[in-house]
Amino acid sequence: MPYYILGIESSCDDTAAAVIADDMILSNVAANQEIHSSFGGVVPELASRAHQQNIIPVIHTALQKANIGKKQLSAVAYTRGPGLLGSLLVGASFSKAFAMGLNIPLIEVNHLQAHIMAHFIRNIENPGSVPSLPFLCLTVSGGHTQLVIVRDHFDMHIIGQTIDDAAGETFDKAAKIMGLPYPGGPVVDKLAREGNPARFSFSKPSIPGLGFSFSGLKTSFLYFLRDRLREDPQFIETNKADLCASIQKTIVEVLMSRLEKAAKETGIRDIAIAGGVSANSGLRSALEGLSRQKGWNVFIPPLAYTTDNAAMIAITGYFKFLKKDFGRQTDTPYARSNF
Repeated sequence: MPYYILGIESSCDDTAAAVIADDMILSNVAANQEIHSSFGGVVPELASRAHQQNIIPVIHTALQKANIGKKQLSAVAYTRGPGLLGSLLVGASFSKAFAMGLNIPLIEVNHLQAHIMAHFIRNIENPGSVPSLPFLCLTVSGGHTQLVIVRDHFDMHIIGQTIDDAAGETFDKAAKIMGLPYPGGPVVDKLAREGNPARFSFSKPSIPGLGFSFSGLKTSFLYFLRDRLREDPQFIETNKADLCASIQKTIVEVLMSRLEKAAKETGIRDIAIAGGVSANSGLRSALEGLSRQKGWNVFIPPLAYTTDNAAMIAITGYFKFLKKDFGRQTDTPYARSNF
């Protein structure tokens, strides 16, 4: 009989639940919170309230789609952090009560680690392939940008990360400066496909090692538009696609240059990306192009497993379950952490 793991994700503004049978995904459900779009960003208090409304229906739907009953579950895995504390508390509290009521193990999961573990999810229709260990993973999200050597499922070593802002935050900030709707990253990606990426150039950070820095790029973009708008108040509107294509190209080039350097220094040829920004078409295309030049084995997760989702929590929970690495009812959520 397979082990059935329920995964629950509530680190930010998506309430998600998934059921996995061993490493095979059976259901992956999410409820989005559209209320934040009018504020141009996530409002933590509103997010936690929406999680309270959504969590029971989402879990019920996940169990239904998996075609199993709650008493068949082997364990409950939940996101302990990092994330918004109010949001994390909703998922953690429900998970603790649910696991206690069913008398099954409770498993706490690190959100960043789970993004990388998404590469080990298998699907019934398309089993796919998984990276060979060790592999190098570029994790790119709204709050984190990291280069990680993955030696084992739970042996991960960060060899480079941002010293200030994350790549995902830079996408969203650029979108906000241009007056694009929230969330801005996907909108920039969509408009970039229609624009000329060579139209405008922006400064790239110059820092040693394998670290990243995006604060200077954000400032450069802001001042560039400020100066152009003084000359032409319609500058953004008439050049929106080219602006999106140019800023996206700059961000992607920064990411790819560090990834290429890390692969050369480590000698690792199995390369993966993870996190919400791994859904970006420009990043995916650049990675595929670089892989052909370098002869890398590249692993790009399905779109459903890139943004915050519960499938990645469930698969991490499964491998922790095999190790009997269980959490405790006294575990508390944390807002900040690496691994």
